Amino acid sequence: MGVFVSTDGTESAGHEQVVFCQDKQTGLKAIIGIYSTALGPALGGTRFYPYATEADALHDVLELSRGMAYKNALAGLDLGGGKAVIWGDPEQIKTEALLRAYGRFVQSLGGRYYTACDVGTYVPDMDIIARETRFVTGRSVEHGGAGDSSILTAWGVFQGMRAAAEHVWGSPTLAGRRVGVAGLGKVGKYLVGHLIEDGASVVATDVSERALEWARQTYPQVDLVADAAALVAADIDVYAPCALGGALDDDTVPALRAKVVAGAANNQLAHPGIEKLLADRGVLYAPDYVVNAGGVIQVADEIEGFNFERAKLRATRIYDTTREILRLADAEGVPPAVAADRLAERRMAEVGRLRTIHLG
Repeated sequence: MGVFVSTDGTESAGHEQVVFCQDKQTGLKAIIGIYSTALGPALGGTRFYPYATEADALHDVLELSRGMAYKNALAGLDLGGGKAVIWGDPEQIKTEALLRAYGRFVQSLGGRYYTACDVGTYVPDMDIIARETRFVTGRSVEHGGAGDSSILTAWGVFQGMRAAAEHVWGSPTLAGRRVGVAGLGKVGKYLVGHLIEDGASVVATDVSERALEWARQTYPQVDLVADAAALVAADIDVYAPCALGGALDDDTVPALRAKVVAGAANNQLAHPGIEKLLADRGVLYAPDYVVNAGGVIQVADEIEGFNFERAKLRATRIYDTTREILRLADAEGVPPAVAADRLAERRMAEVGRLRTIHLG
């Protein structure tokens, strides 16, 4: 995917701005991608990851920032879509100086981009970044922030999963269903709790032995399998990818036994066309950027002065949004991912058009 990719529709044209940031003294190499500010300042997290190549880092930030634009639009937020990646192993190079250098680059954009947590970055990191920029969310409660956004991300995924269950099995509950959770990190661990409380049985996997040990100690009733391939092939009703993107590809989809896919991971579809493969196999895909919007709802609420109950109520509405998308997909005879894209693009175009009206 290129920066200046364009289509026939202006609402889905290429990225507005991509910024490469480097600070040699701290070792910082970062890319900030702003896909759209049609609805407002771009909001999206900062991913800290040891990409194999710069091209891989660029591809990820372009995909993720586009996804954030669609996610924020469908979440009903007056925010555009952006994302950032820091290229490197956070276990090796993350320092206070590096994070503060990155914060200065965010500040240099003058509010066009708000950052937050993502893979490899955490609430304490946001507090450090905030020492150099005011355009940061996902801060600790001690510093006036919302704290861990994974809490409402998991809650929103659970709501989207309930809507998908209702669509497939006629009841908005996972009780009696077997759910496969791939990834027991920030979001997955909370999602497991919601599922067990709802009466589901859970089978899970993670690449981290620490995460697996957490599951053994906290939820001994959860069945653990060796890897994602084993999870996909397991006898499950719902598959919940909650780690990195690309979980649904040409090898995974034919092996998938679940009737529903609903998870927290971003960019779950490895390439265009996967949504049709899922539909052809009778698998209902709840679009990732719809169901995992709880986290961005939480950190967006922080911008106006965080109130947890207000943010949770907004995240609970992911159930209604998912229901509407699934209804629209059936009515128009398209996969849910296509229906979701259409709704998001419509809002970006219609509300974004108002910005052409001069306010004086």
